[in-house]
Amino acid sequence: MLLSLLIIQVKAQTILTLEQALEIATKTSPSLQSSLFNLQRTTETLNAQRAALKSQFSLTANPLVYSNSRLFNNQFSQWYTNENFSTSGTFKVEQPILYTDGTISLSNQFGWQSNTSTGTSTNKSYFNNLNLSLTQPLFTYNRTKTQIKTLELNNENAMLSYAMQRLALEMSVSQYFYNVYMAQMSLTIKEEELANTTKSNGIIKNKVEAGLAAKEQLYQSQVDLATAQSSVESARVSLASAKDQFKQYIGMDIFAEIGVMTDIAVTPIDVDGKKALEHGLAARMELRQRQISVETSQLDMLAVKATNEFNGSMTLSMGLSGDNPSVSNIFDKSTKSPRVSLGFNIPVFDWGQRKARIRAQDAVINTQKLSLSNQTVQIQLDIRQTVRNLTYLKNQITTAFETQNNSQLTYDINLERYKNGDLTSMDLNLYQVQLSNNKMAYAQALINYKIALLNLKVQSLYDFTTNEPVIPEKFVKEYQENTKK
Repeated sequence: MLLSLLIIQVKAQTILTLEQALEIATKTSPSLQSSLFNLQRTTETLNAQRAALKSQFSLTANPLVYSNSRLFNNQFSQWYTNENFSTSGTFKVEQPILYTDGTISLSNQFGWQSNTSTGTSTNKSYFNNLNLSLTQPLFTYNRTKTQIKTLELNNENAMLSYAMQRLALEMSVSQYFYNVYMAQMSLTIKEEELANTTKSNGIIKNKVEAGLAAKEQLYQSQVDLATAQSSVESARVSLASAKDQFKQYIGMDIFAEIGVMTDIAVTPIDVDGKKALEHGLAARMELRQRQISVETSQLDMLAVKATNEFNGSMTLSMGLSGDNPSVSNIFDKSTKSPRVSLGFNIPVFDWGQRKARIRAQDAVINTQKLSLSNQTVQIQLDIRQTVRNLTYLKNQITTAFETQNNSQLTYDINLERYKNGDLTSMDLNLYQVQLSNNKMAYAQALINYKIALLNLKVQSLYDFTTNEPVIPEKFVKEYQENTKK
């Protein structure tokens, strides 16, 4: 019955590899989903602004307009009543001009109206107003181009953030994954320790019953056994907590039963520190983000300099209007209505407001440039530190492996001494604890090396295990393909 229950439990548990965990996290991780939503927002905003540069068509319909008003005629100094009934529609086409920041528009209003005033006859006629106009700002910066450039930089920044989030996700998922693996290993070692302690407790119990050992050794053995049982329970609690944290991070159901499986064996490799530095400085996305911040600040300077600036506006339009009781004769007596408007905004005195704002924006630009310089130095420091750490961890693996083997041999020798009565249970327990700790230390050294190698991959954007560069663009392509689907 116990064997059947164990088989059912194993079947109900999902065993995950690191690759499977990364795949799940890519689809369900809350942090990555947030980055995706931000990327989607900036992409669609940029698409909307680009669509706004195309011809915009609109149709306004007024199917019914009725009014009956009492008005005063200043010329004749008398009151009169005006009744008006009309129906009309306006079709309009607007085309922004990207290179000049102007707008050219064409509108046509067509309708019919009936108008009656006190003492006059009723006028019923069709009317049509056709108008072509051009509006052009003068002596100022191109706001349309600036807005497009700003949105493009925001979108590029969001893409870089998404790609960086993908790399950070791989790093974090690996750490959570190995936390679960270490917790599983700790539980296994504690269970082995419990089995060994139970075995030694049985040996000393037989010796005490045969009068070959003192009772205090049995008492100490029972204390060691109780301690080993408590350690197993503590390891189970730690494993359950590590699993919950892992499932929460990758976006799995926290009630799902999971286990992890991986091969932590590593083959230490030689890392070219110079190559890591060169590739990191050439490819790190944080540097491009800092450059984007500088460019965005410079674009903001254009708006700041436009504060209280000398500028102008020009409007040119040509209209053609006609009206007639017969729709076919609506342009028989048409009227042309040209219009030219030219205006200037001339600032006189602003108490130094514009200059102060320009100086403030200069400080922002200099801050962004300083941040770019600091980021470059920080990347160099991080890569150099990671390379040194890899060399140290490589030596740690060798030391931990030899220490584990020596601890195993020491425990085996002292176990025989214990069986022969030459060693107390307390002394044997010390060797058991030492063996368990050294097993965990060796496993931790292997995992630390794996994490450090992955960290170098993130820092330099170069995978030294495959000798291939990490291409962030592939993450963006994946997003674009998923968006199309």
